[in-house]
Parts: sequence; C-alpha cells; structure tokens
Amino acid sequence: MNFSSFSEFLAMGDHGLYVWTAYGISLAVLAINVAMPLIARRRYLQDEARRLRREESK
Repeated sequence: MNFSSFSEFLAMGDHGLYVWTAYGISLAVLAINVAMPLIARRRYLQDEARRLRREESK
C-alpha cells in the first residue's frame, strides 16, 4: 500500500475506523493479558504475607 499523506494512512481507504478500532482492541487485550497475572501475583504475595503475620502473632 502506498499512501500519499498521513491522513490517507489514518483513513485506510475508508476502513480506518475498523482498522484502528481492531488495533486498539488488540492492544487492550494484550495489555490485560500482561497486567492481570502481575496483579494476581501481587495480591497472592500480599495475602501470603498477611497469613504469615497472623500465624506468627498467635
């Protein structure tokens, strides 16, 4: 594909809305796939630290 201007590139031959929405959704899914395990790991470590503190205080 050869675009003569940046605005034509963004328009993608009148398919720009679909193309950029698809890219955005894909990027969001990839970001969620990275973020969720990191959040779950941090939550797990906090829960384990809390459990260990509770056991030590008994």
